[in-house]
Amino acid sequence: MDLNAMEENYRQKNRTCFILGASGETGKALLKEIVERNIFSKITLIGRRQLTFEDKAYENLVQNVVDFEKLDEYAEAFQGHDVGYCCLGTTKAKAGAEGFVRVDHDYVLKSAELAKAGGCSHFHLESSKGADKTSSFLYLKTKGQVEAEIEDLGFERFSVYRPAVLLVDREESRPAEWVAQKFLGAFSSVFPTMSIPITVVARAMVVNTLKDGEKRVEILENKAICNLGDKK
Repeated sequence: MDLNAMEENYRQKNRTCFILGASGETGKALLKEIVERNIFSKITLIGRRQLTFEDKAYENLVQNVVDFEKLDEYAEAFQGHDVGYCCLGTTKAKAGAEGFVRVDHDYVLKSAELAKAGGCSHFHLESSKGADKTSSFLYLKTKGQVEAEIEDLGFERFSVYRPAVLLVDREESRPAEWVAQKFLGAFSSVFPTMSIPITVVARAMVVNTLKDGEKRVEILENKAICNLGDKK
């Protein structure tokens, strides 16, 4: 896999993209990958607040601030993008059960609907290992439901990423996750199905963008993400 050749070939297509959740850990890592590889002619961030960047490499970004409770009023922000990346997400502990479903299901699904209507052909969704719409666990059930509902929208290509425990130094405190990271991080190279560095997930999303899709819908489990994300 010659990534340099793939990047150059993709560049020639003059495609544009948007990122949802660029202020989160995966979104930040994804944005960095995309900016450094310079594969899109235009990059748009869609979020609830304006982000600031010191590096001049980010100065040409377009930022659209939206109210996720009234997304229909911001349909224009989702128009004219070839590729969409969705890294939106919160936790039940942080937002409560109702707030979690609102963000990880309602906001995500509505964004996908607007993106599809706006002409997006390839939609990427960061989900979770174990996502299953029939699960008795709210987190996994919600992730599985939104995967299925976005699939029904009929994107030309829909890529779902199901990473295991994300290894990242978060700005916010999540003690249980921190303990899991310290334990799993030591075994990540030996047991790649248990955890994954956030940068590997981001790189996998970009590398997968460069590839020609073999299926309209593709679900990448943790091991597949690791394999793609290890490409330099």
